[in-house]
Amino acid sequence: MINRYIGHYESPIGWIEIETSEEAILSIIFVDERKVQTEHPEIMVNAISQLDEYFKGTRMQFDLKCEISGTAFQEKVWKQLLEISYGETTSYNEIAKAVGSEKAARAIGNTNGKNRISIVYPCHRVIGSNGSLTGYAGGLERKKWLLEHEKTTMIF
Repeated sequence: MINRYIGHYESPIGWIEIETSEEAILSIIFVDERKVQTEHPEIMVNAISQLDEYFKGTRMQFDLKCEISGTAFQEKVWKQLLEISYGETTSYNEIAKAVGSEKAARAIGNTNGKNRISIVYPCHRVIGSNGSLTGYAGGLERKKWLLEHEKTTMIF
């Protein structure tokens, strides 16, 4: 059994709870209130630092070891999220095509809803094919904020 550690980061759009093992990120999710924190292994300290840089607009790519597990389909979708560049968006249909399941846009949405490592695995960058902001486990207001933040902090 692995040791699990809990930490929190107060972002401009609410508390983010970070769960890690000694070596990897297990989850990064928005929460309404903080739980009891534990000690912070180095990976936790790095995650908090990188999230802070992201929210300050100085980090556009994360360099964190993450452990994300699901079905083969889910893992393929989550891996595809990492291909969406900072400040860019794509549609559920485009993700479905990229993972070889053209008719699976709804399944892509469900899979994004199960993403436990938000922001790092940027499911907020996936929008409806008509440009609408649909679905985000952290809430649509946060999704909108994240997209606007990335567009205004892009370095060319």
